Amino acid sequence: MDDEQDISDRGPARAAPRDSLFLLTTLTTPDGAQLGKARVRNLSATGLMADCERAVPSGIKIICELRGIGPVAGSVAWSREEKIGIAFDEPIDPQLARKPVGSGAQKANVPDYLRMHQRGTIRR
Repeated sequence: MDDEQDISDRGPARAAPRDSLFLLTTLTTPDGAQLGKARVRNLSATGLMADCERAVPSGIKIICELRGIGPVAGSVAWSREEKIGIAFDEPIDPQLARKPVGSGAQKANVPDYLRMHQRGTIRR
């Protein structure tokens, strides 16, 4: 693929540095409608790019479940076939998605300021 094609396939310019990775997630609407599974290809503090099981329209509100972070709310900023870009409502720490998920005993050692990123707290 040439450079011009590669650039045109990307979404809008990103403000935050992004980290390439391969992470599975589930997508839902805020009211709980299932939108399927997706493979996160890159992740930043302000959003992500993913390959989805099926097309997801741009402009809709969405919640994605990210390992090590939990449910994160955002909007589909762009959509091209089964690829989407999501802009998060609030910034996250993308490095948390790379850390191993521990047992309940390890969670007790997590500082209070990081507990807001754990499962069960939706960042809106």
